[in-house]
Amino acid sequence: MGRMGVLKLLCAIGFLAVLASNVWSISRWSESRGVYDDICYLRQAHLLQKYGLDGFNTDITRDDDGFLSGKLKEISFPDWNDPTKMPCHVWNAKTNKRALQYPPGTGFALALFPSGFQVIPLYVLASIVAVGFSLLALIYASTFYQLMLVAAFGDSAIYLMINPTKASYSMAPTMIVCALAGFLTAKLFTGQSRHRLALLVLVGFLIGLSVNFRLPNLFLAAGYCLCFAGAFLLARSKETFLHGLAFGVSFLIGIVPTLIANAINAGSPFSTTYGSVDVVPPELNSGVLLSYLVDVQFTLLAISVGWTAWLWWFDRGRARGVALLVAANLAVNLIFFMTHPIFTPYYIIPIDMLSLWTLLFATLDLRADKSAFPQPASA
Repeated sequence: MGRMGVLKLLCAIGFLAVLASNVWSISRWSESRGVYDDICYLRQAHLLQKYGLDGFNTDITRDDDGFLSGKLKEISFPDWNDPTKMPCHVWNAKTNKRALQYPPGTGFALALFPSGFQVIPLYVLASIVAVGFSLLALIYASTFYQLMLVAAFGDSAIYLMINPTKASYSMAPTMIVCALAGFLTAKLFTGQSRHRLALLVLVGFLIGLSVNFRLPNLFLAAGYCLCFAGAFLLARSKETFLHGLAFGVSFLIGIVPTLIANAINAGSPFSTTYGSVDVVPPELNSGVLLSYLVDVQFTLLAISVGWTAWLWWFDRGRARGVALLVAANLAVNLIFFMTHPIFTPYYIIPIDMLSLWTLLFATLDLRADKSAFPQPASA
């Protein structure tokens, strides 16, 4: 085994050590930590386990077995027995229902595991996926500098699977999708062209699928849509039209579960189940901006922006397409979340991680130069 082989082995051991630390921390988590969102996601999973696909109907009247009220009573919620005051449930006059505001994806992910032991295995799975893609990145690393990049990124990405991801159950499946979509997006621009259509379909479906976990993940598609639309307007070719169409159709297929849930609970596939606080017009808020500036999310965002600029400046080939897409995606998501009236420690983590996984594999896939940091191409 050569020097690079030894270093890769040490990096792999480091990833597994962080994974072991994650598993140890996660194994001590409780599903009853007093967070309203947690209870509501668990109710979503309970309905799907109890009724199957009919569990998409989250009307509060279906709490006939007392699952939700019992969970709220456990945390001393003052109005645990009043259906009109249940958290995370919004009244909809069109359907005459008080239903869960969340799309069904997170509940479905939790429902894959036995009741009472759902959160721990979901987060362990998310951590294992991060390790898997970090190990895959190790395989691609061909220089010492690339290896150090992968080591730093992998250890951080694995740790992020529990903090700040643990702030919302919706983040665990979202992080899994972001890692896979980031890898495939890099391949979309730096891989062989004969696989381009298949990659477009897969990426579109995955981005659509992420919307079922968190509705704001809808904005993860923004950069892709802008780039494919721009490519068609510039080329006006059948190929660019088909590429955009393939992405759009697969994206719509991915969000079908949310459209069905909206139709059942809100009366229309395109009506929201969210309350008024989440659908207010965008407005700059100094408090929200300051909260982001001092949060780890902003650090990840700054790294994404700097890395994107580096990729654009130092590569004149196909990786420029990756840089353009990531830049567009970051810009749209940044505008949305910075003008949203609510701050949380995980809101921009999805766009951060989708961007960073994409940039990592795009950087490792560069073919123009053997070094990890190619020199600027001559004019």
